[in-house]
Amino acid sequence: MWGLPLFDIKDVAAVMFEINAARKAKPNYYLKLTAFDNTRGVESSSLSFILHRPANEPGFRLVRQEMEGRRIAYTIESYSSVAKPEGSRY
Repeated sequence: MWGLPLFDIKDVAAVMFEINAARKAKPNYYLKLTAFDNTRGVESSSLSFILHRPANEPGFRLVRQEMEGRRIAYTIESYSSVAKPEGSRY
């Protein structure tokens, strides 16, 4: 979480200031914005999206395994765990 929650903010410039400050402080991290709507008395997320991605995003690959019979299993592997040893991934 970056900074304090911005409750009842009507000025877009204040939100953009916090977004740009977070991007400047954490350039190699994912940044996600979550917006809440409390008009119904429920504190749940009404909007959420990724604002920023790191420059190097290793990604994932899908590994297919043929099992007994005609069964097929899939496993997701991170490229970073395959290419770099533990402790030097990020």
